[in-house]
Amino acid sequence: MNDNEALILVDIQNDFLPGGALAVQNGDTIIQVVNELAKSFKHIFATQDWHPANHGSFASNHQGKQIGEFVDLHGVQQILWPAHCIQGTKGAEFSQALQSAYIQKVFVKGTNPKVDSYSGFYDNNKMESTGLLLHLQALNIDTVFMVGLAADYCVKFTVLDALEAGLKTYLFTDATRGVNLSAHDTEQAFAEMESKGAVLIHSKEWANK
Repeated sequence: MNDNEALILVDIQNDFLPGGALAVQNGDTIIQVVNELAKSFKHIFATQDWHPANHGSFASNHQGKQIGEFVDLHGVQQILWPAHCIQGTKGAEFSQALQSAYIQKVFVKGTNPKVDSYSGFYDNNKMESTGLLLHLQALNIDTVFMVGLAADYCVKFTVLDALEAGLKTYLFTDATRGVNLSAHDTEQAFAEMESKGAVLIHSKEWANK
């Protein structure tokens, strides 16, 4: 356990798991991997999608619009999602299978109805910070390991922002799954993260290092 390393759990919430409002196929299969990985880290933090019911990314809040369509959301092209992870609902809670007692601090995101927030660091317009980066800096953490949902959206943008902040960034490929609106979205997300400097590893590599 190194003091300068942290495990970041991205949005392992009920609505992103099978049966949830925005279910990621096989999303539940990562939880056992995450629980095992957590035993190797001193610092563990989580991000949590925490939307108000009137969030502008929900198709239900745009008359005549369907899930998957795009709208102009205050100057940004926004894909519309089913309503999910609404503040205070069961769907917004972390999975009960996740051993959440080891999470030291939770950083909520997506609270502003005017802008979506995929990254665990900033909203999509990079106008507001969740406080995650400042917290990591205060603890002198320079290396982060990412797990969670979904690989092609919230995980990808959290990884990219970590890299942009100068953090050495790893992604456990067996501890994430993608939405895959298009067939190869997860593969493309992995390639993009790797091209920007992320290190893609399997949990077994970490266990045997």
